[in-house]
Amino acid sequence: MRFFSSKKKPAGTNDLMKTTNEKSRAVFHELKVKDIRRQTDECVSVAFDLPDNLHQDYRFFPGQYLTLRTNINGEDVRRSYSICSCPFEEDLRVAIKKLDGGVFSTFANEELKVGDVLKVMTPEGNFHTPISEQNKKQYVAFAAGSGITPIMSIMKTVLRNEPNSTFSLFFGNRTSNSIIFRDEIDELKNVYMNRLEVHHILSREDQGSDFTRGHIDGVKVEAFSRSFFNPADVDEFLICGPEDMIRNIDESLKSLGVSKEKIHFELFTTSTEVVGQKQKAKSSGETSGNVSKITVLLDGEETHFDLAYDGKSVVDAAMDAGADVPFSCKGAVCCTCRARVIEGEVEMDMNYALEPEEVEDGYILTCQTHPRSPTVKISYDE
Repeated sequence: MRFFSSKKKPAGTNDLMKTTNEKSRAVFHELKVKDIRRQTDECVSVAFDLPDNLHQDYRFFPGQYLTLRTNINGEDVRRSYSICSCPFEEDLRVAIKKLDGGVFSTFANEELKVGDVLKVMTPEGNFHTPISEQNKKQYVAFAAGSGITPIMSIMKTVLRNEPNSTFSLFFGNRTSNSIIFRDEIDELKNVYMNRLEVHHILSREDQGSDFTRGHIDGVKVEAFSRSFFNPADVDEFLICGPEDMIRNIDESLKSLGVSKEKIHFELFTTSTEVVGQKQKAKSSGETSGNVSKITVLLDGEETHFDLAYDGKSVVDAAMDAGADVPFSCKGAVCCTCRARVIEGEVEMDMNYALEPEEVEDGYILTCQTHPRSPTVKISYDE
């Protein structure tokens, strides 16, 4: 994917995109942990205390995420986690599921305490759909494991703020004991019994039906569409979980005639196979040996450095040059390293986070970006 500098001003496709483009760059603030709840044996939710002067900075849209940063065993560790609360709750909370070998997730589940201070970046993310009291929509969501986190925020907001809308959730887990937010989902079902429909699909627990056994995939989605919803009547589909699940469901919905504009998904990680293919393609490219003079603009200050066309990414090279540039996942997923090309030509290895309109306006993921012209100027301030 190649991108040139653009003189056009950002123009979003809806209110959330417009607000995201026009707001100031996301920054870290030190926040105190005010509450930790054990959701399952492998997951905690963590809430932060917001000083009065930071309430505006941490306003968020349902579906957005926070990037958390701390020092663990001498290493600067950053990870992004979706917000599971919703705006009307006045509670800034994320859910963190412990992963095998996960440095931050293990720390959060085993060592983090109320009163500890973490660096927390202001909210980011484009996984959303516009919510309005005037809406009369049918929502269908597919989630697996911790993929419920952003969908939980959206679901609660829809049920509270759109009294004429309905919501169907298909939620995949290993067992009933591993269901994150199980009690809260049950409470929502009781409160909104005529508008919320929940189906639990378990891979290691037999519930007596083929519908509810195994993993959520394209075959199951087609079966669900015959029994629980008509794809043509659904206004918004939301998908969050492993990459293979997302792509499988996306293809299935499109084969059922659903337009891509109605399908929204959040990708937490990228496939190692895809990453390997991109790296191999880049290393065998014809640009080897070329060097670009890079200028990075951050908080009004310029950092200058040289960067080989097929060398490090812009974000890594900028850090080596002394710029404290924002980043988190470095996997083309979280959008934390988003910046804008204002001069020159660059190429991105991957992009799972930026909307087409953002790319058209010159925005890039600097963790995936390499120069393709003698000079390049990139701004984190736009």
